[in-house]
Amino acid sequence: MNDDFLSNTYLVGEEDGPGFLVDAGGPVGPLLEAADRHSIDITHVLLTHHHHDHVRELGEVLESFPHAQVLIHPDERALLGAEDQARVTGTMGPGEELEIGGLTVRALATPGHTKGMLSLLVDGNVFTGDTLFRNSVGGVRAPGSTSFQDIRHSIMDVLLTLPPQTVIRPGHTDPTTVAEELETNRFVRLWRGLDAEGDEPCTALGEPATLILLGDDYDGGHKAWVRWPDGRDDIVPGSRVAR
Repeated sequence: MNDDFLSNTYLVGEEDGPGFLVDAGGPVGPLLEAADRHSIDITHVLLTHHHHDHVRELGEVLESFPHAQVLIHPDERALLGAEDQARVTGTMGPGEELEIGGLTVRALATPGHTKGMLSLLVDGNVFTGDTLFRNSVGGVRAPGSTSFQDIRHSIMDVLLTLPPQTVIRPGHTDPTTVAEELETNRFVRLWRGLDAEGDEPCTALGEPATLILLGDDYDGGHKAWVRWPDGRDDIVPGSRVAR
């Protein structure tokens, strides 16, 4: 986990065989050392999306594994910085599968936080990028984001329809499971109709709104679900909400 951004980079592989990284936000040094220690050949770097905190040490990875394929959703590739665009070797779209070291990696479309956000399903684990976190959800105000409807669909109709025991490995902080998020994630509980929506007037991003939920966020702060006067819903940083 990167101490600055709390973003995760994952190494997946088998001893004396091929493996891959999910994202490259760093610090990648310990992962490269682990790959060397276990004789894992990193053949792929699979990027969930283009944001800097998930790609910032891609160059360092390629210095050690210059042959590695770097794959990202086509809609995300053009949003990378020029250096990282040049490092990408190909694209990976929803529904595509890769076989790496005896593991099947399946790409799931989970837009919302960004248009081309991918989650990666691997052997009972799903790497969710910035779509779903432990007890929280991704925002839809970051560069390249789409809509509240998209992220809700990605969470409720894609990720949380996976088997309950599926381990969720998010792009920030701690792992969780599908079963745990269905029961404890306050955003999910509202979407399931288990809890009531709030109706408190507030100011969000400097504009009048209704506070539907002030929930937890992965960094110890809050994420807010707000409703604008025209009926649109939004998920914004809790720090931008005044009650």
